[in-house]
Amino acid sequence: MQTSTHLGGGRIIPSSELHFEPVGSGRTVVATPVSPAAGATHVTLHVVRVAAGETFTPDASAEEENTAVVFDGSGTARVGDETRAVRRADSVHAPTGLPLNLSAGTDGLVAYVWRAPLEPARAAGTRPVLFSSLWDETTRLQGFGGTGQVSAAEDRATMNFVFWPGTGSAQLCLHCGIQQPGQTFNVHLHPESDEAFLAFEGHGQMYLRDRWIDVSAGDVLYAAPGVLHGARNPHTGPAAARFVTCGGPSPFDPALYSAAGVSSEIR
Repeated sequence: MQTSTHLGGGRIIPSSELHFEPVGSGRTVVATPVSPAAGATHVTLHVVRVAAGETFTPDASAEEENTAVVFDGSGTARVGDETRAVRRADSVHAPTGLPLNLSAGTDGLVAYVWRAPLEPARAAGTRPVLFSSLWDETTRLQGFGGTGQVSAAEDRATMNFVFWPGTGSAQLCLHCGIQQPGQTFNVHLHPESDEAFLAFEGHGQMYLRDRWIDVSAGDVLYAAPGVLHGARNPHTGPAAARFVTCGGPSPFDPALYSAAGVSSEIR
């Protein structure tokens, strides 16, 4: 069984080591692998197992932006007055001031939920997109070469921008990296942002500080500002499958959007 890897300013937490606590008096449970209490500076990441027929609502007393991805199961998501049916790979954005509710159907629902307070210098978007999917290819980053500290691989993965300034996200972002067999999302760092992302699908490797580490679906990576990280799919051959990751830096890093040739102005 894989165990947690801690490297100065970063860590990888296998899904098998997530510690869940009950929420209220129901059967819903929450693990929090990334938070200020655990050393993060800007972001909290919850892993929520919502029991069938129950609802999870992040602490509404905190003025925070919320982003969620359904990892397993199905149900409904409500942001403010809007409600949508959701299932695996569907994603939800709740801007600051709009409550988020995740309700599970008969098979339960597992979601990863990112939370971050809105910095004083930032204003919420005026036309935010509230519902999307990891597979949304509207805006993409292709051919990313990293930030130069580690030699770049030539076979480069593609990243979907799911929630980002162009969709009205003011603080958080949600990106989906799709590493086909043999592909790499090259090693990079964010000077002022925490990075919290997870292995969403398949088996691959995450780079943390100075090494590649094997991971599988459900595992979480956290990198503090300035800590090198990346993702790759080292598997090739007829049986190899894609390796998918999702998450993003908080606050969002304008350099990624510049690399994609798009504006980081909040819509």
